[in-house]
Amino acid sequence: MTYKQTIDFLFAATPLFEKQGGSAYKPGLERVLAMAEVIGNPHQAEGIHFIHIGGTNGKGSTSSTLAAVLSASGYRTGLFTSPHLVDFRERIRIDGTPISPEFVVDFVERVHPLVARYSPSFFELTTLMALDYFVHQKVEVAVIEVGMGGRLDSTNIITPDLAVVTNISLDHTQFLGNTLEEIASEKAGIFKRDVPALVGEASEPLRKVFRSRSEAVACPLFFAEDQGLLLRVESDPQGGLLLDTRDYGSLWGQLGGCAQQINARTILAAIDILVHQLLYKISQEAVREAFAHVVERMHLLGRWQKVSEEPTTYCDTGHNEAGIRLVVEQLRHEQYRDLHIVFGMVVDKDWHSVLRLLPKSAHYYFVQPESERALSAHDLCEEARALGLRGEVYPSIEEGCRQAFAEAHSDDLIYVGGSNYVVADALRTCFPHVLESNFINIK
Repeated sequence: MTYKQTIDFLFAATPLFEKQGGSAYKPGLERVLAMAEVIGNPHQAEGIHFIHIGGTNGKGSTSSTLAAVLSASGYRTGLFTSPHLVDFRERIRIDGTPISPEFVVDFVERVHPLVARYSPSFFELTTLMALDYFVHQKVEVAVIEVGMGGRLDSTNIITPDLAVVTNISLDHTQFLGNTLEEIASEKAGIFKRDVPALVGEASEPLRKVFRSRSEAVACPLFFAEDQGLLLRVESDPQGGLLLDTRDYGSLWGQLGGCAQQINARTILAAIDILVHQLLYKISQEAVREAFAHVVERMHLLGRWQKVSEEPTTYCDTGHNEAGIRLVVEQLRHEQYRDLHIVFGMVVDKDWHSVLRLLPKSAHYYFVQPESERALSAHDLCEEARALGLRGEVYPSIEEGCRQAFAEAHSDDLIYVGGSNYVVADALRTCFPHVLESNFINIK
């Protein structure tokens, strides 16, 4: 098979949650463990260390920055994240370079019989591909992002050096529970005996959940909020963040937006554990380099990313209530004459609550993602208008973006978001230069 034929087979033969939603979700570790044994148990290979990153929001930014820190420190570093925005190979990278098309084709051909035998989900098969690739490529440290939840997520077959839960908010409630405490319990399922566990942000009721899990498995537990590592943070008018830290002095963080202020504290706490508890060799210069160049090093897209000037245009992949709340907070800090928002969501998010967060002063361009899970742009627009938001429906994400550009003045601001699909489509159709500069190795 060619690379394209292989990817088409993966999408067709295995259920993909991002496309199909709940019908594609297959919790449990039995299938992935059985398949892992057939291919040599890559999760137990000697010489490779893992860092496991879970949580509701911020997993991708935290994983990518930690991977950038490790790579800048001289470790051959793997990174497994999801979902991808533009190309499947974004999910699996070594020192920022995406997995080779040849390995993708070879792996799928090797495990083809397992697909018929075990009927794995897309994510289960992709997890095994990542682990197998990292072992074959002699990766020293692999940063592994949880797909959903933690306890029953297919990535939970690894035994990491460090387990991180970034934060907890209501998302995927149909699978993880209807309360924050229930969701926290699922996320804490990645804690393992004697493995340091770090929680980025948690209220006292949630801390009780994490403490209970850490006591049950006898693992040391740290809360990033208590470490005093991030002394002060503010937005850089030129983009990114200015970070005043305890251990590294003043840092410039390339990733901007309110969400990254929370993530930065978690990342610094994770580095502190890696250095002082686990004796990783991480230099101050590596930390500075990683924070300042994580986008180039890891080809990270869509995190309050400026994609155009005059008018200033940002894309952001925040797609649930907690994520959009941080986007709206960031918009309050921005300077502009008028605000234009190109917006679309998927139906299984709490879009009713999200709409109530959005600023009434903006002009909206409602669009519909290309997904089986897509929320009708007409339904979105109808409820938005009932809440006092003004805007129109556009037949495609590209047309919505182009209309926003046509109507905006040079000193206005355009925000594109609400869904990974919206950001991905906008990048492909309207901002290809961003892809060209960040995905040189992806065709």
